[in-house]
Amino acid sequence: MQHPVGSPLPPPHQPGHGPAAGWSPAAHHPGPHQGPAPVPPPPAPGYPLRAPHPVAPQQAPAPHPGPGPHQPAPAPPAPDTTGHVRLPPGGPVAVPSLPPATAAAPDPTTTTLAVLLIGPAGAGKTSVAKYWAEHRRVPTAHISLDDVREWVRSGFADPQTGWNEHSEAQYRLARRTCGFSARNFLANGISCILDDAVFPDRPVVGLGGWKRHVGPGLLPVVLLPGLDIVLERNAERSGNRRLTDEEVARIHGRMAGWYGSGLPIIDNSQLDVPETAHLLNEVLSRSIASPPNW
Repeated sequence: MQHPVGSPLPPPHQPGHGPAAGWSPAAHHPGPHQGPAPVPPPPAPGYPLRAPHPVAPQQAPAPHPGPGPHQPAPAPPAPDTTGHVRLPPGGPVAVPSLPPATAAAPDPTTTTLAVLLIGPAGAGKTSVAKYWAEHRRVPTAHISLDDVREWVRSGFADPQTGWNEHSEAQYRLARRTCGFSARNFLANGISCILDDAVFPDRPVVGLGGWKRHVGPGLLPVVLLPGLDIVLERNAERSGNRRLTDEEVARIHGRMAGWYGSGLPIIDNSQLDVPETAHLLNEVLSRSIASPPNW
């Protein structure tokens, strides 16, 4: 029988006898006498015993690579961080402030902003918001309430089948989720634009809710094209995003309440998406210099 590579094993222990007399590794390796083999250090507490590796004559064995019994444990990560990105402080987003030198002509394309784009179904909110976010010179995120609301895959409460407490609760939850996401982006230097069909006659669950979730620094802008335009755009939709003509007309009529509210309104009936986004920058420039009272 062959032994593994290394020092040969001693003869088996006999019951009632001590170790075999006269046995030594040198007896199995003829050659010049090199003195007794170095004794390896004892293993650290808590580690299993293992056969020592052969070492060169008169050479100290390498230290055990594992951690010693007194080696300090690595410091745990700070509780308020995920990686190297700090979490938001949780406070509301403040109104953007500008240095006196730029207050006369603020540039909304380079300022960190939180924008709420309001409008009826078919107003083009999502298309304009995506285009605006993609063409800014600073990092910008687009957060769509409908997209977040549709994260609910099982048990989704579609208001088209009848408004009830479940659809109301899912809308509230989606707005709160969007608000936290917006604060998270802004706390890390990323602007954001949100879009939602906010009704002027429901301030508690509409504009008031967004103000609570994001903060007074949120800049609301209303997109309100003509009824014929929203009907045409709604006809191109599919799934639960498409409404009946009667519902579209009812929503559009309620949105007319934004006139006289003090919020900036863009009639994009004759504007394409890039033109609307350009006009949105002009409106935001005025809103930054003189924030709307909402």
